[in-house]
Amino acid sequence: MKRSGAGRPVVVAEVVAVLLPVLVMLALGLWGLDRGGMWRDEAATFQVARRSVPQIWHLLHHVDAVHGLYYLFMHAVLASDPGEVALRLPSVCGAAAAAGLVAALGVCLCRPRVGLWAGLLYAVTPMAGHFAQEGRSYALVAAGAAGATLLLVRGVRSAGTGVWWGYGATVAVTCLLHEFAVLLLLAHATTLASARLPRRVWRRWGRAAGGAVLVLSPLVLVSHGQSGQVAWLTAPDWESVDRLLREFAGPTQPVFVPYLFLVVLGVLRPVPRGEVTLAAVAAPLMVLPPAVLITVSRFWPLYDERYVLYALAGAPLLAAAGTDRLARAVARPWERWTGARSPWTARTARTRTRLPVAALAGVLAVALALTVQFPLLCQDRAPGRRPDNLAAVSAAAGRELRPGDPVLFLPSLARRSALAYPKGFRGARDVALRASATASGTLYGEEEGPAELRRRLAGLDHVWLVAAPFALRPGWHAHTPTERVKLAVIGAEFTLREQYARRGITLRLYVRHPSADDQRAALRPVWRRSGAGLVPA
Repeated sequence: MKRSGAGRPVVVAEVVAVLLPVLVMLALGLWGLDRGGMWRDEAATFQVARRSVPQIWHLLHHVDAVHGLYYLFMHAVLASDPGEVALRLPSVCGAAAAAGLVAALGVCLCRPRVGLWAGLLYAVTPMAGHFAQEGRSYALVAAGAAGATLLLVRGVRSAGTGVWWGYGATVAVTCLLHEFAVLLLLAHATTLASARLPRRVWRRWGRAAGGAVLVLSPLVLVSHGQSGQVAWLTAPDWESVDRLLREFAGPTQPVFVPYLFLVVLGVLRPVPRGEVTLAAVAAPLMVLPPAVLITVSRFWPLYDERYVLYALAGAPLLAAAGTDRLARAVARPWERWTGARSPWTARTARTRTRLPVAALAGVLAVALALTVQFPLLCQDRAPGRRPDNLAAVSAAAGRELRPGDPVLFLPSLARRSALAYPKGFRGARDVALRASATASGTLYGEEEGPAELRRRLAGLDHVWLVAAPFALRPGWHAHTPTERVKLAVIGAEFTLREQYARRGITLRLYVRHPSADDQRAALRPVWRRSGAGLVPA
Protein backbone atom coordinates (compact mmCIF):
# COMPACT_ATOMS: atom_id res chain seq x y z
CA MET A 1 0.00 0.00 0.00
CA LYS A 2 2.78 2.39 0.86
CA ARG A 3 4.47 1.78 -2.47
CA SER A 4 1.23 2.37 -4.34
CA GLY A 5 0.63 5.60 -2.44
CA ALA A 6 4.16 6.83 -3.09
CA GLY A 7 3.76 6.22 -6.82
CA ARG A 8 0.40 7.94 -7.08
CA PRO A 9 1.75 11.55 -7.06
CA VAL A 10 4.18 10.64 -9.82
CA VAL A 11 1.36 9.23 -11.97
CA VAL A 12 -0.74 12.32 -11.32
CA ALA A 13 2.18 14.57 -12.28
CA GLU A 14 2.64 12.68 -15.55
CA VAL A 15 -1.06 12.90 -16.41
CA VAL A 16 -1.16 16.63 -15.65
CA ALA A 17 2.03 17.18 -17.65
CA VAL A 18 0.40 15.65 -20.74
CA LEU A 19 -3.19 16.85 -20.26
CA LEU A 20 -2.51 20.53 -19.62
CA PRO A 21 -0.72 21.17 -22.97
CA VAL A 22 -3.57 19.37 -24.75
CA LEU A 23 -6.14 21.67 -23.14
CA VAL A 24 -4.10 24.81 -23.85
CA MET A 25 -3.62 23.83 -27.51
CA LEU A 26 -7.33 23.04 -27.81
CA ALA A 27 -8.26 26.44 -26.38
CA LEU A 28 -5.88 28.30 -28.68
CA GLY A 29 -6.98 26.26 -31.68
CA LEU A 30 -10.70 26.76 -31.11
CA TRP A 31 -10.29 30.47 -30.45
CA GLY A 32 -11.39 32.35 -33.59
CA LEU A 33 -11.71 29.14 -35.60
CA ASP A 34 -14.54 30.53 -37.74
CA ARG A 35 -12.68 33.50 -39.21
CA GLY A 36 -15.23 34.08 -41.97
CA GLY A 37 -13.47 32.83 -45.06
CA MET A 38 -11.33 30.08 -46.56
CA TRP A 39 -8.15 30.70 -48.45
CA ARG A 40 -7.09 28.86 -51.58
CA ASP A 41 -5.57 25.69 -50.04
CA GLU A 42 -8.47 25.25 -47.63
CA ALA A 43 -10.88 25.77 -50.51
CA ALA A 44 -9.22 22.89 -52.36
CA THR A 45 -9.79 20.64 -49.34
CA PHE A 46 -13.38 21.85 -48.99
CA GLN A 47 -14.50 21.36 -52.58
CA VAL A 48 -12.66 18.05 -53.11
CA ALA A 49 -13.79 16.48 -49.82
CA ARG A 50 -17.45 17.15 -50.68
CA ARG A 51 -17.19 15.02 -53.82
CA SER A 52 -18.13 11.35 -53.78
CA VAL A 53 -15.44 8.75 -53.16
CA PRO A 54 -15.33 7.68 -56.86
CA GLN A 55 -15.00 11.34 -57.86
CA ILE A 56 -12.14 11.86 -55.40
CA TRP A 57 -10.45 8.73 -56.72
CA HIS A 58 -10.85 10.08 -60.27
CA LEU A 59 -9.22 13.36 -59.22
CA LEU A 60 -6.23 11.65 -57.61
CA HIS A 61 -5.30 10.09 -60.94
CA HIS A 62 -4.77 13.59 -62.33
CA VAL A 63 -3.71 15.80 -59.45
CA ASP A 64 -3.15 16.03 -55.67
CA ALA A 65 -2.40 12.36 -55.09
CA VAL A 66 -0.14 13.42 -52.21
CA HIS A 67 -3.25 14.57 -50.32
CA GLY A 68 -5.41 11.59 -51.26
CA LEU A 69 -5.72 9.99 -47.80
CA TYR A 70 -6.44 13.36 -46.24
CA TYR A 71 -9.19 14.12 -48.77
CA LEU A 72 -10.85 10.77 -48.10
CA PHE A 73 -10.67 11.40 -44.36
CA MET A 74 -12.15 14.88 -44.76
CA HIS A 75 -14.89 13.45 -46.97
CA ALA A 76 -16.11 11.51 -43.93
CA VAL A 77 -15.69 14.55 -41.65
CA LEU A 78 -17.64 16.93 -43.90
CA ALA A 79 -20.38 14.42 -44.76
CA SER A 80 -22.57 15.55 -41.86
CA ASP A 81 -21.48 19.19 -41.46
CA PRO A 82 -19.92 20.80 -44.56
CA GLY A 83 -18.80 24.04 -42.92
CA GLU A 84 -15.62 25.98 -42.21
CA VAL A 85 -15.47 25.00 -38.54
CA ALA A 86 -15.78 21.30 -39.38
CA LEU A 87 -13.13 21.78 -42.07
CA ARG A 88 -10.58 23.03 -39.52
CA LEU A 89 -11.61 20.97 -36.48
CA PRO A 90 -9.45 17.91 -37.36
CA SER A 91 -6.40 20.19 -37.50
CA VAL A 92 -7.23 21.57 -34.06
CA CYS A 93 -7.47 18.03 -32.70
CA GLY A 94 -4.24 17.08 -34.48
CA ALA A 95 -2.40 20.05 -32.98
CA ALA A 96 -3.75 19.24 -29.50
CA ALA A 97 -2.64 15.62 -29.89
CA ALA A 98 0.80 16.78 -31.05
CA ALA A 99 1.16 19.02 -27.97
CA GLY A 100 0.21 16.11 -25.71
CA LEU A 101 2.58 13.72 -27.46
CA VAL A 102 5.46 16.22 -27.20
CA ALA A 103 4.72 16.42 -23.48
CA ALA A 104 4.63 12.63 -23.26
CA LEU A 105 8.03 12.47 -24.92
CA GLY A 106 9.43 14.90 -22.35
CA VAL A 107 7.96 12.83 -19.52
CA CYS A 108 9.25 9.58 -20.99
CA LEU A 109 12.74 10.84 -21.79
CA CYS A 110 13.30 13.11 -18.82
CA ARG A 111 10.75 13.99 -16.10
CA PRO A 112 7.17 15.31 -15.81
CA ARG A 113 8.05 18.98 -15.51
CA VAL A 114 10.19 18.83 -18.66
CA GLY A 115 7.29 17.22 -20.51
CA LEU A 116 4.90 19.86 -19.17
CA TRP A 117 7.11 22.72 -20.30
CA ALA A 118 7.78 21.17 -23.71
CA GLY A 119 4.09 20.54 -24.37
CA LEU A 120 3.12 24.06 -23.32
CA LEU A 121 5.92 25.61 -25.41
CA TYR A 122 4.64 23.69 -28.42
CA ALA A 123 1.09 24.85 -27.77
CA VAL A 124 1.95 28.57 -27.53
CA THR A 125 4.29 28.61 -30.56
CA PRO A 126 2.60 30.78 -33.24
CA MET A 127 3.55 28.31 -35.97
CA ALA A 128 1.68 25.49 -34.21
CA GLY A 129 -1.32 27.78 -33.66
CA HIS A 130 -1.35 28.83 -37.30
CA PHE A 131 -1.54 25.30 -38.69
CA ALA A 132 -3.99 24.26 -35.98
CA GLN A 133 -6.47 26.48 -37.84
CA GLU A 134 -5.67 25.35 -41.37
CA GLY A 135 -7.99 23.01 -43.22
CA ARG A 136 -5.02 20.99 -44.46
CA SER A 137 -3.16 17.87 -43.33
CA TYR A 138 -0.07 19.42 -41.72
CA ALA A 139 -1.23 19.44 -38.07
CA LEU A 140 -2.28 15.79 -38.41
CA VAL A 141 1.12 14.95 -39.90
CA ALA A 142 2.79 16.66 -36.93
CA ALA A 143 0.72 14.55 -34.53
CA GLY A 144 1.60 11.38 -36.42
CA ALA A 145 5.31 12.20 -36.38
CA ALA A 146 5.26 12.91 -32.63
CA GLY A 147 3.35 9.68 -32.02
CA ALA A 148 5.80 7.68 -34.12
CA THR A 149 8.73 9.20 -32.21
CA LEU A 150 7.17 8.23 -28.89
CA LEU A 151 6.65 4.69 -30.17
CA LEU A 152 10.29 4.61 -31.29
CA VAL A 153 11.42 5.40 -27.74
CA ARG A 154 9.11 2.77 -26.28
CA GLY A 155 10.20 0.25 -28.89
CA VAL A 156 13.86 0.72 -27.97
CA ARG A 157 13.04 0.19 -24.29
CA SER A 158 10.72 -2.77 -24.90
CA ALA A 159 11.80 -6.37 -25.24
CA GLY A 160 8.83 -7.31 -27.43
CA THR A 161 8.00 -6.54 -31.06
CA GLY A 162 4.41 -5.37 -30.63
CA VAL A 163 5.39 -1.72 -30.25
CA TRP A 164 7.32 -1.85 -33.52
CA TRP A 165 4.20 -2.91 -35.40
CA GLY A 166 2.48 0.18 -34.06
CA TYR A 167 5.50 2.27 -34.97
CA GLY A 168 5.53 1.04 -38.57
CA ALA A 169 1.79 1.59 -38.98
CA THR A 170 1.98 5.10 -37.53
CA VAL A 171 4.87 6.07 -39.80
CA ALA A 172 3.04 4.66 -42.83
CA VAL A 173 -0.18 6.58 -42.14
CA THR A 174 1.76 9.76 -41.40
CA CYS A 175 3.67 9.50 -44.68
CA LEU A 176 0.47 8.80 -46.60
CA LEU A 177 -0.94 12.03 -45.20
CA HIS A 178 2.11 13.81 -46.63
CA GLU A 179 4.98 11.95 -48.24
CA PHE A 180 7.71 14.36 -47.07
CA ALA A 181 7.15 12.98 -43.58
CA VAL A 182 9.34 10.07 -44.74
CA LEU A 183 12.31 12.24 -43.71
CA LEU A 184 11.27 11.40 -40.16
CA LEU A 185 12.91 7.99 -40.68
CA LEU A 186 16.25 9.69 -41.27
CA ALA A 187 15.93 11.51 -37.94
CA HIS A 188 15.01 8.27 -36.17
CA ALA A 189 17.94 6.42 -37.73
CA THR A 190 20.27 9.16 -36.46
CA THR A 191 18.77 8.79 -32.98
CA LEU A 192 19.49 5.06 -32.98
CA ALA A 193 23.01 5.61 -34.29
CA SER A 194 23.87 8.26 -31.70
CA ALA A 195 22.68 5.96 -28.90
CA ARG A 196 24.81 3.10 -30.33
CA LEU A 197 22.06 0.55 -29.82
CA PRO A 198 22.47 -3.21 -30.39
CA ARG A 199 21.74 -4.86 -33.72
CA ARG A 200 18.48 -6.42 -32.61
CA VAL A 201 16.99 -2.92 -32.19
CA TRP A 202 18.22 -1.94 -35.65
CA ARG A 203 16.66 -5.06 -37.16
CA ARG A 204 13.29 -4.37 -35.60
CA TRP A 205 13.38 -0.73 -36.61
CA GLY A 206 14.52 -1.64 -40.12
CA ARG A 207 11.59 -4.03 -40.64
CA ALA A 208 9.08 -1.44 -39.40
CA ALA A 209 10.61 1.40 -41.43
CA GLY A 210 10.94 -0.78 -44.52
CA GLY A 211 7.29 -1.76 -44.32
CA ALA A 212 6.28 1.91 -44.10
CA VAL A 213 8.41 2.81 -47.12
CA LEU A 214 6.93 -0.11 -49.07
CA VAL A 215 3.41 1.16 -48.33
CA LEU A 216 4.43 4.67 -49.39
CA SER A 217 6.18 3.72 -52.64
CA PRO A 218 3.06 3.65 -54.92
CA LEU A 219 2.16 7.16 -53.77
CA VAL A 220 5.70 8.37 -54.50
CA LEU A 221 5.50 7.01 -58.05
CA VAL A 222 2.11 8.61 -58.72
CA SER A 223 2.96 11.95 -57.14
CA HIS A 224 6.24 12.14 -59.06
CA GLY A 225 4.19 12.29 -62.24
CA GLN A 226 2.25 15.22 -60.74
CA SER A 227 5.33 17.19 -59.70
CA GLY A 228 4.22 20.12 -61.84
CA GLN A 229 1.94 21.06 -58.93
CA VAL A 230 4.94 22.38 -56.99
CA ALA A 231 6.46 24.25 -59.92
CA TRP A 232 5.63 27.49 -58.09
CA LEU A 233 8.20 26.72 -55.37
CA THR A 234 11.54 28.52 -55.50
CA ALA A 235 14.98 27.50 -54.24
CA PRO A 236 15.37 28.33 -50.52
CA ASP A 237 18.16 30.62 -49.33
CA TRP A 238 19.65 31.71 -46.00
CA GLU A 239 16.62 33.92 -45.43
CA SER A 240 14.45 30.79 -45.62
CA VAL A 241 16.60 29.12 -42.97
CA ASP A 242 16.42 32.16 -40.70
CA ARG A 243 12.65 32.39 -41.10
CA LEU A 244 12.16 28.70 -40.25
CA LEU A 245 14.39 29.01 -37.20
CA ARG A 246 12.33 31.95 -35.97
CA GLU A 247 9.11 30.06 -36.65
CA PHE A 248 10.40 27.20 -34.51
CA ALA A 249 11.82 29.30 -31.67
CA GLY A 250 9.36 32.21 -31.72
CA PRO A 251 9.22 35.11 -34.20
CA THR A 252 9.59 37.87 -31.60
CA GLN A 253 13.09 38.82 -30.48
CA PRO A 254 12.39 38.72 -26.69
CA VAL A 255 11.37 35.07 -27.08
CA PHE A 256 13.70 34.01 -29.89
CA VAL A 257 17.04 34.75 -28.19
CA PRO A 258 16.35 33.04 -24.81
CA TYR A 259 14.63 30.15 -26.59
CA LEU A 260 17.63 29.55 -28.81
CA PHE A 261 19.97 29.70 -25.81
CA LEU A 262 17.90 27.07 -23.99
CA VAL A 263 17.82 24.84 -27.09
CA VAL A 264 21.63 24.92 -27.23
CA LEU A 265 21.77 24.03 -23.53
CA GLY A 266 19.44 21.12 -24.17
CA VAL A 267 21.60 19.80 -27.01
CA LEU A 268 24.97 19.99 -25.26
CA ARG A 269 24.62 16.85 -23.21
CA PRO A 270 26.53 13.58 -23.67
CA VAL A 271 24.62 10.59 -25.03
CA PRO A 272 25.34 7.45 -22.94
CA ARG A 273 25.96 4.28 -24.90
CA GLY A 274 22.87 2.12 -25.30
CA GLU A 275 20.49 4.79 -23.99
CA VAL A 276 18.07 7.01 -25.92
CA THR A 277 18.17 10.49 -24.40
CA LEU A 278 16.00 13.52 -25.02
CA ALA A 279 18.74 15.32 -26.93
CA ALA A 280 19.38 12.25 -29.11
CA VAL A 281 15.68 12.17 -30.06
CA ALA A 282 14.83 15.88 -30.31
CA ALA A 283 17.91 17.28 -32.06
CA PRO A 284 17.73 15.05 -35.17
CA LEU A 285 13.96 15.55 -35.31
CA MET A 286 14.32 19.33 -35.29
CA VAL A 287 17.29 19.60 -37.64
CA LEU A 288 17.44 16.78 -40.18
CA PRO A 289 14.08 16.87 -42.04
CA PRO A 290 14.30 20.64 -42.72
CA ALA A 291 18.03 20.49 -43.49
CA VAL A 292 17.67 17.64 -45.99
CA LEU A 293 14.63 19.16 -47.72
CA ILE A 294 16.27 22.59 -47.95
CA THR A 295 19.48 21.07 -49.35
CA VAL A 296 17.60 19.07 -52.00
CA SER A 297 15.50 22.12 -52.83
CA ARG A 298 18.58 24.11 -53.74
CA PHE A 299 18.66 21.95 -56.91
CA TRP A 300 15.03 20.77 -57.17
CA PRO A 301 12.70 23.18 -55.32
CA LEU A 302 10.42 21.20 -53.01
CA TYR A 303 10.73 23.13 -49.74
CA ASP A 304 7.99 24.97 -47.92
CA GLU A 305 7.80 25.60 -44.16
CA ARG A 306 4.54 23.72 -43.74
CA TYR A 307 6.09 20.55 -45.20
CA VAL A 308 8.39 20.29 -42.16
CA LEU A 309 5.96 21.44 -39.46
CA TYR A 310 6.38 18.03 -37.79
CA ALA A 311 10.03 18.87 -37.06
CA LEU A 312 8.87 21.66 -34.75
CA ALA A 313 8.35 19.09 -31.96
CA GLY A 314 12.10 18.87 -31.38
CA ALA A 315 12.54 22.55 -30.49
CA PRO A 316 10.32 22.75 -27.36
CA LEU A 317 11.73 19.45 -26.09
CA LEU A 318 15.26 20.80 -26.29
CA ALA A 319 14.27 24.17 -24.80
CA ALA A 320 12.51 22.46 -21.89
CA ALA A 321 15.53 20.21 -21.27
CA GLY A 322 17.78 23.26 -21.40
CA THR A 323 15.58 25.05 -18.88
CA ASP A 324 15.74 22.09 -16.53
CA ARG A 325 19.51 21.87 -16.89
CA LEU A 326 19.96 25.61 -16.26
CA ALA A 327 17.67 25.56 -13.23
CA ARG A 328 19.45 22.62 -11.68
CA ALA A 329 22.83 24.26 -12.29
CA VAL A 330 21.62 27.40 -10.50
CA ALA A 331 20.05 25.38 -7.68
CA ARG A 332 23.24 23.58 -6.64
CA PRO A 333 25.12 26.71 -5.45
CA TRP A 334 21.92 27.79 -3.68
CA GLU A 335 21.81 24.48 -1.80
CA ARG A 336 25.47 24.76 -0.79
CA TRP A 337 24.93 28.33 0.43
CA THR A 338 21.67 27.78 2.33
CA GLY A 339 22.02 24.11 3.25
CA ALA A 340 18.42 23.52 2.08
CA ARG A 341 17.23 21.28 -0.75
CA SER A 342 16.00 23.18 -3.79
CA PRO A 343 12.69 22.19 -5.37
CA TRP A 344 14.61 21.88 -8.65
CA THR A 345 16.66 18.94 -7.39
CA ALA A 346 14.28 17.43 -4.84
CA ARG A 347 13.56 13.77 -5.54
CA THR A 348 12.44 12.10 -2.31
CA ALA A 349 8.90 11.47 -1.13
CA ARG A 350 9.43 13.99 1.72
CA THR A 351 10.07 16.84 -0.74
CA ARG A 352 7.59 15.71 -3.37
CA THR A 353 5.07 18.34 -2.28
CA ARG A 354 7.58 21.07 -3.20
CA LEU A 355 8.11 19.82 -6.74
CA PRO A 356 5.07 21.69 -8.18
CA VAL A 357 6.82 24.93 -7.21
CA ALA A 358 9.60 24.20 -9.70
CA ALA A 359 7.14 23.17 -12.41
CA LEU A 360 5.05 26.29 -11.76
CA ALA A 361 8.07 28.54 -12.35
CA GLY A 362 8.52 27.06 -15.82
CA VAL A 363 4.80 27.37 -16.54
CA LEU A 364 4.97 31.08 -15.66
CA ALA A 365 7.90 31.49 -18.07
CA VAL A 366 5.84 29.87 -20.84
CA ALA A 367 2.92 32.17 -19.94
CA LEU A 368 5.27 35.13 -20.34
CA ALA A 369 6.27 33.89 -23.81
CA LEU A 370 2.58 33.56 -24.67
CA THR A 371 1.93 37.12 -23.50
CA VAL A 372 4.76 38.51 -25.64
CA GLN A 373 3.52 36.64 -28.73
CA PHE A 374 -0.19 37.12 -28.07
CA PRO A 375 -0.53 39.94 -30.66
CA LEU A 376 0.78 37.56 -33.33
CA LEU A 377 -1.83 34.97 -32.36
CA CYS A 378 -4.55 37.64 -32.58
CA GLN A 379 -3.40 38.75 -36.03
CA ASP A 380 -3.30 35.17 -37.24
CA ARG A 381 -7.01 34.79 -36.63
CA ALA A 382 -7.94 37.60 -39.03
CA PRO A 383 -8.94 36.55 -42.58
CA GLY A 384 -6.46 39.03 -44.04
CA ARG A 385 -3.57 37.09 -42.51
CA ARG A 386 -3.90 34.41 -45.19
CA PRO A 387 -2.81 34.99 -48.81
CA ASP A 388 -6.42 35.49 -49.89
CA ASN A 389 -10.00 35.35 -48.66
CA LEU A 390 -12.25 33.65 -51.18
CA ALA A 391 -15.40 34.53 -49.24
CA ALA A 392 -14.65 38.23 -49.75
CA VAL A 393 -14.11 37.65 -53.47
CA SER A 394 -17.45 35.87 -53.77
CA ALA A 395 -19.19 38.62 -51.81
CA ALA A 396 -17.75 41.27 -54.18
CA ALA A 397 -18.88 39.24 -57.19
CA GLY A 398 -22.35 38.87 -55.69
CA ARG A 399 -22.66 42.66 -55.40
CA GLU A 400 -21.53 43.42 -58.95
CA LEU A 401 -22.59 40.50 -61.17
CA ARG A 402 -26.08 40.15 -62.61
CA PRO A 403 -27.74 36.93 -63.83
CA GLY A 404 -26.37 36.03 -67.23
CA ASP A 405 -23.22 38.15 -66.92
CA PRO A 406 -20.23 36.48 -68.63
CA VAL A 407 -17.25 35.71 -66.37
CA LEU A 408 -13.70 34.85 -67.35
CA PHE A 409 -11.22 33.39 -64.83
CA LEU A 410 -7.52 34.18 -65.28
CA PRO A 411 -5.82 31.79 -64.84
CA SER A 412 -8.26 28.92 -64.45
CA LEU A 413 -7.28 28.41 -60.79
CA ALA A 414 -8.95 31.76 -60.03
CA ARG A 415 -12.18 29.76 -60.37
CA ARG A 416 -11.58 28.45 -56.83
CA SER A 417 -13.52 31.37 -55.36
CA ALA A 418 -16.61 30.30 -57.34
CA LEU A 419 -16.11 26.66 -56.36
CA ALA A 420 -15.71 27.42 -52.65
CA TYR A 421 -18.43 30.08 -52.45
CA PRO A 422 -20.75 29.62 -55.46
CA LYS A 423 -23.45 31.93 -54.09
CA GLY A 424 -21.72 35.10 -55.30
CA PHE A 425 -21.43 33.72 -58.85
CA ARG A 426 -24.91 32.24 -59.05
CA GLY A 427 -26.48 32.93 -62.45
CA ALA A 428 -23.21 34.10 -64.01
CA ARG A 429 -21.98 32.45 -67.22
CA ASP A 430 -18.49 30.90 -67.12
CA VAL A 431 -17.30 31.72 -70.65
CA ALA A 432 -14.26 29.43 -70.86
CA LEU A 433 -15.54 26.35 -68.98
CA ARG A 434 -16.02 23.15 -70.95
CA ALA A 435 -16.36 20.58 -68.12
CA SER A 436 -16.85 21.15 -64.41
CA ALA A 437 -14.16 20.32 -61.87
CA THR A 438 -16.07 17.27 -60.68
CA ALA A 439 -16.79 15.90 -64.14
CA SER A 440 -13.26 16.45 -65.44
CA GLY A 441 -11.51 15.05 -62.35
CA THR A 442 -9.58 18.28 -61.83
CA LEU A 443 -9.41 20.93 -59.12
CA TYR A 444 -10.68 23.86 -61.20
CA GLY A 445 -12.43 22.41 -64.23
CA GLU A 446 -11.48 21.88 -67.87
CA GLU A 447 -11.55 24.86 -70.23
CA GLU A 448 -12.27 25.18 -73.94
CA GLY A 449 -9.54 25.34 -76.55
CA PRO A 450 -8.35 28.69 -77.94
CA ALA A 451 -10.49 28.63 -81.11
CA GLU A 452 -13.75 27.97 -79.26
CA LEU A 453 -12.89 30.55 -76.60
CA ARG A 454 -12.29 33.21 -79.31
CA ARG A 455 -15.68 32.39 -80.82
CA ARG A 456 -17.42 32.74 -77.45
CA LEU A 457 -15.70 36.03 -76.63
CA ALA A 458 -16.51 37.44 -80.08
CA GLY A 459 -20.21 37.56 -79.22
CA LEU A 460 -19.80 39.51 -75.96
CA ASP A 461 -20.13 43.25 -75.45
CA HIS A 462 -18.81 43.04 -71.90
CA VAL A 463 -17.12 40.48 -69.65
CA TRP A 464 -16.16 40.27 -65.98
CA LEU A 465 -12.60 39.13 -65.36
CA VAL A 466 -11.73 37.38 -62.07
CA ALA A 467 -7.94 37.37 -61.99
CA ALA A 468 -5.17 36.39 -59.63
CA PRO A 469 -2.94 39.47 -59.12
CA PHE A 470 0.13 37.79 -60.62
CA ALA A 471 -1.77 37.19 -63.89
CA LEU A 472 -2.18 40.95 -64.40
CA ARG A 473 1.52 41.77 -64.07
CA PRO A 474 3.30 42.68 -67.31
CA GLY A 475 5.95 39.98 -66.86
CA TRP A 476 3.53 37.09 -66.34
CA HIS A 477 3.70 34.40 -69.01
CA ALA A 478 0.58 32.34 -69.70
CA HIS A 479 1.46 28.65 -69.93
CA THR A 480 -1.47 27.41 -72.04
CA PRO A 481 -2.92 28.56 -75.38
CA THR A 482 -6.30 29.18 -73.72
CA GLU A 483 -4.76 31.50 -71.12
CA ARG A 484 -2.88 33.34 -73.87
CA VAL A 485 -6.12 33.85 -75.81
CA LYS A 486 -7.75 35.34 -72.72
CA LEU A 487 -4.97 37.91 -72.41
CA ALA A 488 -4.83 38.64 -76.14
CA VAL A 489 -8.56 39.13 -76.68
CA ILE A 490 -9.12 41.15 -73.52
CA GLY A 491 -6.15 43.38 -74.36
CA ALA A 492 -7.06 43.93 -78.02
CA GLU A 493 -10.86 44.02 -78.06
CA PHE A 494 -11.99 45.24 -74.63
CA THR A 495 -11.52 48.33 -72.45
CA LEU A 496 -11.32 48.34 -68.67
CA ARG A 497 -14.38 50.03 -67.20
CA GLU A 498 -14.36 49.14 -63.47
CA GLN A 499 -12.06 47.37 -61.01
CA TYR A 500 -12.57 45.88 -57.55
CA ALA A 501 -9.40 44.67 -55.86
CA ARG A 502 -9.38 42.28 -52.92
CA ARG A 503 -6.45 40.57 -51.22
CA GLY A 504 -5.33 37.77 -53.51
CA ILE A 505 -7.82 38.47 -56.32
CA THR A 506 -8.95 41.25 -58.67
CA LEU A 507 -12.43 41.67 -60.18
CA ARG A 508 -12.60 43.75 -63.38
CA LEU A 509 -15.36 44.76 -65.78
CA TYR A 510 -14.30 45.04 -69.43
CA VAL A 511 -16.47 46.47 -72.25
CA ARG A 512 -15.86 45.92 -75.95
CA HIS A 513 -14.11 48.54 -78.06
CA PRO A 514 -16.34 50.19 -80.69
CA SER A 515 -15.70 48.69 -84.13
CA ALA A 516 -13.88 50.75 -86.80
CA ASP A 517 -17.14 51.56 -88.60
CA ASP A 518 -18.75 52.56 -85.32
CA GLN A 519 -15.74 54.76 -84.52
CA ARG A 520 -15.95 56.52 -87.93
CA ALA A 521 -19.67 56.99 -87.50
CA ALA A 522 -19.10 58.48 -84.08
CA LEU A 523 -16.50 60.93 -85.54
CA ARG A 524 -18.63 61.86 -88.64
CA PRO A 525 -20.40 65.21 -87.97
CA VAL A 526 -24.16 65.33 -87.98
CA TRP A 527 -25.50 68.27 -90.05
CA ARG A 528 -28.68 70.28 -89.65
CA ARG A 529 -30.29 73.01 -91.76
CA SER A 530 -30.30 76.62 -90.65
CA GLY A 531 -30.68 80.07 -92.21
CA ALA A 532 -27.00 79.96 -93.11
CA GLY A 533 -27.36 76.54 -94.80
CA LEU A 534 -25.99 73.21 -93.49
CA VAL A 535 -24.10 73.53 -90.23
CA PRO A 536 -22.77 70.90 -87.78
CA ALA A 537 -25.43 69.84 -85.29
